[in-house]
Amino acid sequence: MKIGPYRLDNQLIVAPMAGVTDLPFRQLCRRLGAGLAVSEMLSSNPKVWATEKSMARMDHSGETGIRSVQIAGSEPELMAQAAQFNVERGAQIIDINMGCPAKKVNKKLAGSALLRHPDLVRQIVETVVNAVDVPVTLKIRTGWDPEHRNGVEIARIAEQSGIAALAVHGRTKQCMYKGEAEYDTIAAIKQAVSLPVIANGDIDSPEKARFVLDYTGVDGLMIGRPAQGRPWIFREIQHYLETGDHLPPPSREERKALMLEHLEQLHAFYGDERGMRIARKHVGWYLEHQQQMELRRQFNGLDSAAAQRQALAGFFELH
Repeated sequence: MKIGPYRLDNQLIVAPMAGVTDLPFRQLCRRLGAGLAVSEMLSSNPKVWATEKSMARMDHSGETGIRSVQIAGSEPELMAQAAQFNVERGAQIIDINMGCPAKKVNKKLAGSALLRHPDLVRQIVETVVNAVDVPVTLKIRTGWDPEHRNGVEIARIAEQSGIAALAVHGRTKQCMYKGEAEYDTIAAIKQAVSLPVIANGDIDSPEKARFVLDYTGVDGLMIGRPAQGRPWIFREIQHYLETGDHLPPPSREERKALMLEHLEQLHAFYGDERGMRIARKHVGWYLEHQQQMELRRQFNGLDSAAAQRQALAGFFELH
């Protein structure tokens, strides 16, 4: 799969997730089989670019692979400036967020709220595309609500405006993350445009990945929540798509090494105090997959980075 001049290692992409797809997580997913990992959403408001949170989200130091940065906002000129700002700091692809269903984003007419305003969608996309010399991609939902699925219309606007690839989450804004993703609209979008289309939503197993590819005819798959606590899902899916066989799950020793490595990287990237807070959710997801809910509760109560490292190492000594 290609996005502009960039050929991906495979067709599996880590979905941008605010508070999740930071540099340590992106690098881990890339190493475990993802062809591309998109950064956390960055606001187009220049007033917040110097904050600790935004600076961490813009950090691509030492990042391997193609650097894709997602931006969010509703004012075309500010979006263009945000795109230029991030390209100057190493972004090789700019991704525009028109898929986030969060209330605090939508009340500013950003994210999936933009789907109700096709003319503004066109203005934003054209302005950003013309502002930078790197490929611009777009992430959307199938529409605002089930009665107004206008994903095909938005996809045609995207193609006419120079978008290099389009990712579609198979839910409307109103659906948030409830119920099951629907793929009929994604299939219709793929039929309606010639640019690469990427399916997103509920792709949580190798078999589901194969089904979505076959059912929709898309060029790539984007995986978000199913990778939380299970970053090796990418290699599992890739192996299945290539061979039809299942990889064995990671061994106890590999899971220990990956979890401890991820923990150390979070502490190093954010510093002990902030890294400790962010590690709670990542380790919580790992332990949830392993049905270790009591240890998860205990881990969340620890108050130092050193205690976290000791507790996680000790867990594998006992289990």
